[in-house]
Amino acid sequence: MLTFWSWLCLLAGIVTAIGIAIDVSKRPQHMKVMNVTWPITGLYMPVVGWFAYRRMGRAPLASQQASHAHGGHQHGGHESHHHHGGDKPQWQSVFVSATHCGGGCTLGDVVASPLATLTGFALLGSSVCGHFALAFVCAYLFGVLFQYLPIRAMSDAGRGEALKNAIKADTLSLIAFQLGMYLWMLIALQRWLPEMNAFSVTFWFMMQIAMLVGFVTSYPANWVLIDRGIKHGM
Repeated sequence: MLTFWSWLCLLAGIVTAIGIAIDVSKRPQHMKVMNVTWPITGLYMPVVGWFAYRRMGRAPLASQQASHAHGGHQHGGHESHHHHGGDKPQWQSVFVSATHCGGGCTLGDVVASPLATLTGFALLGSSVCGHFALAFVCAYLFGVLFQYLPIRAMSDAGRGEALKNAIKADTLSLIAFQLGMYLWMLIALQRWLPEMNAFSVTFWFMMQIAMLVGFVTSYPANWVLIDRGIKHGM
């Protein structure tokens, strides 16, 4: 039965991600990294991710964006290139910011898990600790990259300043995301998983839930970062 639910939820996540990716291709995001983030969100939020994207992240059609940009140019170019979520309620702005954090973390975890399984990497004699450590490094690198790219694209910050700002904006939320994920995986190892095997469908089902738990635990961290002006709402 667990295998059945694993396949069902994973396939639902993949279908949701593909659906979002197709829609995003027609409605590109103002912040380009979100073109990747929203489909990734669909992977660990099957079905729900689609509705979240439709309500909080869906952009106008590309043709409408081009027409709007042309009109803005004709009127003196007063359109702002910064999107800080000012048109959204704060809970929605924080939600989208948490998906942004989750996108980098999830991508890092997806890359790290097969590597950890294939190499048998261990830390302190524990393959679980080794898996978590490798996942954290990859998640941190992708997470900071996901912050760095829009900062560079949407501000005049130099490379060093942009990197510093990306680290400040992402570190707390990333740690909160990963801690939530690790907590769930430790529970799963006691109940449903015999080992951290990235070539098992049950493992990825547990990871899917873990990423959702990580999203929940990162939400308060994103709220605090945005409230204190360390991170911009989206």
